[in-house]
Amino acid sequence: MWTPYHCRLQLQVETLQAMMRLLFVPWLTLVGDIESSESGSGVADDDFDDVLGEPVQQQLYRLLEEGEKIRHKYPCARIEGLDVIDGLFIFGVSHFYIIDGLTVLPTGEITDIQSLPDSRMRVIPVQQHYSHKAMQPTSYPIRCHKWPFNDVIDIHKRRYLLLDIAVEVFASDGRNQFVALGKTERNRLHSRLMTSCRALSESQESVLLGMKREGDIEAGTGFLGSIIGERSITQKWERRELSNFQYLMYLNTLAGRSYSDLMQYPIFPWVLKDYDSEELDLTTPETFRDFSKPMGAQTPERLKQFISRYTNWEDATGEGTPPYYYGTHYSSAMTVASYLIRLEPFTQHFLRLQGGHFDIPDRLFHSVREGWLSASEINMADVKELTPEFFYLPEFLVNSNNFDLGMKQSGEALGDVVLPPWAKGDPHEFIRIHREALECDFVSAHLHEWIDLIFGIRQQGPGALEAHNVFHHLFYEGAVDIDKIDDPLTRNATIGFINNFGQMPKQLFKRPHPSRKVKLVQSLADSSTTGSPSTVPSSTSSDRLFYHHLRNLLPSVQPVRELRGPVGQIIQTDRNIIAVEKNKVLVPPHYVRYLAWGFHDYSIRGAALEGDKVTSVYENLHLGQINCAFCLDAFTLITAGESTVVCVWRLVAGSVRERNRQLLPKQALYGHTAPVTCMALSHPYSILVSGSEDQSCIIWDVNRWTYVRQLLGHAAPVAAIAVNNLTGDIVTCAANSIYLWSINGRLLANLSLPEGPRNGIRCCTVSELCEWDSQNVILTGGVDGIVRMFSVDFEPDIDVVSKKQRLHSEADRRLTEIIRDQMHRSVNSQSLSPEGSPIASPTVCVEQDNKAVEIGAADAGIDSSVPEQSSSLTETAEPPLDAKGLVSSIQSVEGRSSPVAVIPGVSSSSKNDKTRLGRKPTMIVNPFLRHRNTAHDKTWRRILVERTKLTMHTAINRPDNKHPAAISCLSVSRDHRTLLVGDERGRIYSWSVTEASGKRANHWVKDEVALSCAACNVAFSLTERRHHCRDCGQIFCHKCSKNESKIDRLGITKPVRVCQRCYVRLQYGKSPDPMRNL
Repeated sequence: MWTPYHCRLQLQVETLQAMMRLLFVPWLTLVGDIESSESGSGVADDDFDDVLGEPVQQQLYRLLEEGEKIRHKYPCARIEGLDVIDGLFIFGVSHFYIIDGLTVLPTGEITDIQSLPDSRMRVIPVQQHYSHKAMQPTSYPIRCHKWPFNDVIDIHKRRYLLLDIAVEVFASDGRNQFVALGKTERNRLHSRLMTSCRALSESQESVLLGMKREGDIEAGTGFLGSIIGERSITQKWERRELSNFQYLMYLNTLAGRSYSDLMQYPIFPWVLKDYDSEELDLTTPETFRDFSKPMGAQTPERLKQFISRYTNWEDATGEGTPPYYYGTHYSSAMTVASYLIRLEPFTQHFLRLQGGHFDIPDRLFHSVREGWLSASEINMADVKELTPEFFYLPEFLVNSNNFDLGMKQSGEALGDVVLPPWAKGDPHEFIRIHREALECDFVSAHLHEWIDLIFGIRQQGPGALEAHNVFHHLFYEGAVDIDKIDDPLTRNATIGFINNFGQMPKQLFKRPHPSRKVKLVQSLADSSTTGSPSTVPSSTSSDRLFYHHLRNLLPSVQPVRELRGPVGQIIQTDRNIIAVEKNKVLVPPHYVRYLAWGFHDYSIRGAALEGDKVTSVYENLHLGQINCAFCLDAFTLITAGESTVVCVWRLVAGSVRERNRQLLPKQALYGHTAPVTCMALSHPYSILVSGSEDQSCIIWDVNRWTYVRQLLGHAAPVAAIAVNNLTGDIVTCAANSIYLWSINGRLLANLSLPEGPRNGIRCCTVSELCEWDSQNVILTGGVDGIVRMFSVDFEPDIDVVSKKQRLHSEADRRLTEIIRDQMHRSVNSQSLSPEGSPIASPTVCVEQDNKAVEIGAADAGIDSSVPEQSSSLTETAEPPLDAKGLVSSIQSVEGRSSPVAVIPGVSSSSKNDKTRLGRKPTMIVNPFLRHRNTAHDKTWRRILVERTKLTMHTAINRPDNKHPAAISCLSVSRDHRTLLVGDERGRIYSWSVTEASGKRANHWVKDEVALSCAACNVAFSLTERRHHCRDCGQIFCHKCSKNESKIDRLGITKPVRVCQRCYVRLQYGKSPDPMRNL
């Protein structure tokens, strides 16, 4: 897959030296030795310094698996960002290895690269002389990267320096390796990897969701494929089975763009051009850029200059360079490093490109709005597009490492990226809205136009010329062959140009790209009132999402499943619902077996789900009781409990005589100082989060089984944890408090519920269908039997706003004093005009909310009476004070953009002009109020807002619930149309969206739990059926529920059946019934 190493999480590993290990488990101290020869899942990276005097062959065999045989070996260069690391590619029996620092000679001998002369033949073309250290072959100590063939899920041929000499290998854990070889060796290696990696044919990702590996992306899948329903990736995108972000990532991958090579980084479009509004309107075309034009043609004025360059082109070098519009590319190593300059390792890449220091502050990426203006309008040398991080990684917008980026000429210090007003100063909100804009209907309808420019028919040839999309010829594939350039100077110049200015992606489409279908989906809110469909993206299935229609949620009358004890885990498959009791965990991927714990002998027992027949017993595992467990996969078990240690186990097949699997220790994770109470696992982000009674959570990396960071600040022992698999956000619950964290440990929001004996939280989960959906919810299940739903919202930060208001009040006071002083001087120097008419009273013009407001001298507390004088005024008023006096130089009134005060000044006309009675005002600018805008002064903070409660069947404080119980488990269906709620009694209820609001429906329900009417106590029978009140949710007989009424609070506009009490309240406005369904 394409997932980058920095997309998963920033592995800022913190040491555990200061932590006390309370318990010592003897056998766990040998785990490192036990696992030293096993690769596990993913890449095993081992560092070995050269041993003095030890032969290279011995060093090599220490790096290989035990019993490994070398079948093939190739000299290679590993590409990592800007680093070119020479090494050796070894093809083994069960693994392949990339070893930095070693190479193979033509004689077949393996030797250390450092022992070879610098004049040796390089694996890839390089410059002979370097102006800086970027892209220079790097010498590293011997380091081994080891991958099992079974973990490889995808392999792609790649270009490097516009040459077909590279291969990129993707692993199941999301990591990848970009390797360059000779062209002949590249083809051989690719063929052998395709043959040896058996997981390629089994992985859905390897065929790109239906598209053949070497097939034509824009063509159909053939007659046979159409019969069996197979579709290409483009057809899936057209039918909205893929999001815009996913489709663009697939196109970048197929076009040779890679996270491993900064010169071929993935390309994403500028989507918006409105970076000034307080609220972003995604329904108007004026909000978006023109997708049919490249960045250089977004404004007619700049396009005219590019056209003039093209038509008047003269080749000054005499090398036959064809004319072009743009001499810089929309994606280059410098472009990527400048966007991500605040995030490592891109900071070091930027410093290398700049010779070891940051660029001039005014040229650094500092503001999203300024970046758009530079790329679309102002800078003739800037036609940059965006990188994928603008749509999923908020950390790159924050200067969390406190780099000294300098100060602009205006005096503004560079720190965090300045966000548009609609982002409310929150990087996470900017990413969410930006991603929402990318997925909106307008972009979906026009994205194919941008794809034609970057990957399609308008990238080259007549289509590019017609679209003003012609770049320098060295950007294009096939324009030059470096291997055929004999002149060293020309060769170096060509390599340097490609390295520094960018490369054109591979052209994927030879025909115009089809547009995406925008389907009309019948919305619940509109279907009953207007009868017309509303435009809703069908890919989100938002017509029935439970968190979009909380007012229409109703539970099943009877439990959909009943267990013999408290519900511990619920998994909803395509066919049915699988659930087990507390202290049990299902074993993936088929979920036909489970592992149980909590026995008096501290053992773990395996059993079949059907029949509960015990098949295996594992004893003597923990020093204490196990509190929680998770199955990472069919072969890995994670347990934790009173021992404070998080233990990782391997489930391996026994001998021929032993039918049961063996449970062997794999790793022990130390860090907690009190019993571990809960855990949560995220496969996409490869993290495990454990919570403890020590009021902390720890994030572990499951690829390397190492500590990442700690989440501190809980007010009580952690009781529940959930991880959002789309955003990586972590939800933790302690007592009655909820905490929302980013994957990098930043506390985003928290909320404390009212204290009470039954207000503790037992479980939690999140909705994760669309990460850009502002209505996503956090769900918690409490001891009181209530399911609560929360969403993230923003409110003004009162403390920060008050501080700003005090600063502005002080600035306003000082400005008023300056204005009064200037007006006094002006009034004292006024006289009659040459014609003898008195000059009008001086006025002050102050800009408030971007509007000029004039006030007279009397309003400023100044006596505006002018003494009579016989001579005309010949001297001008004193000029405004300088910057030290808090007043800037004189400016014209027209075009002002900051708060001003206007005093009588010198007219711009000739002094002999006697037709004017007054003089042109002179502006005084207060630097404290420069660009003052009250809307922009707002500082926002995230808060958690409770949206609704679910109380039917389980809430303890509802008298009509015959058997209330605490909530023990929550689960959301894959399509997010159903919410499953499990309680301590072993019941599982299903909550889903009812019919459209306001529609007349039959309210007779089959509820065998309610035996009599809630109002008159009449027993239900075959003739006396049960009826459901749509307002309070209780069950009544026909007589007590014969009234009908509209329910405004639920959005029900047509009369529906309600009970007598609710009818009276709805009709006559009496106090509502506190006992209601939601």
